[in-house]
Amino acid sequence: MRVISGIYRGRPLKAPKGSGTRPTTDRVKETLMSSLVSAYGSLEGACVLDAFAGSGALGIECLSRGASSAQFFERDKAALEALRANIAALNIPPERARVFRADVMKNPPLFGAVPFDIVFLDPPYAYDAADVLALVQTLAEKGRLSANAVVSYEHDASTAIMPSLGKNALDMKIIASKRFGGTVIDLLGFAVD
Repeated sequence: MRVISGIYRGRPLKAPKGSGTRPTTDRVKETLMSSLVSAYGSLEGACVLDAFAGSGALGIECLSRGASSAQFFERDKAALEALRANIAALNIPPERARVFRADVMKNPPLFGAVPFDIVFLDPPYAYDAADVLALVQTLAEKGRLSANAVVSYEHDASTAIMPSLGKNALDMKIIASKRFGGTVIDLLGFAVD
């Protein structure tokens, strides 16, 4: 794994040991970032939440491309070690990269001065889509998502998230969807009439 573009371009990233995480391949990351920029625009100045961070590759990629800050949530010890090592190796200052050893589903970031513009959700596939989208709804209700926020939700291809989107009060729609074998990444944005 490596950073694909921006100020840290080409720099290697450590992946956590073990099978507890699914590192995002460079090909998938590049496609995701291209789709994200098409949906959101320039990442310059964006505030990012990497909710199930693993190695932090997605949040770090955004920082490399100009995002102002990223919050990383991870509860797995091996993933946290890799994440912290990646941030240290790139000399990313603490005001740009904050790491939380926490279960984002139980302790979401509900307080803060700046809402999130980009949210990455790459939870273990065992999580129910309704529960993951309830997290997004809570963030929206607490004012933690900007008006033009884009949420990237990676899930098993057999998981249909449309029924869960329809069941809650979250006023978001799928604005882009990419399939990579057995994995789908849906980009969600607020519905505009």
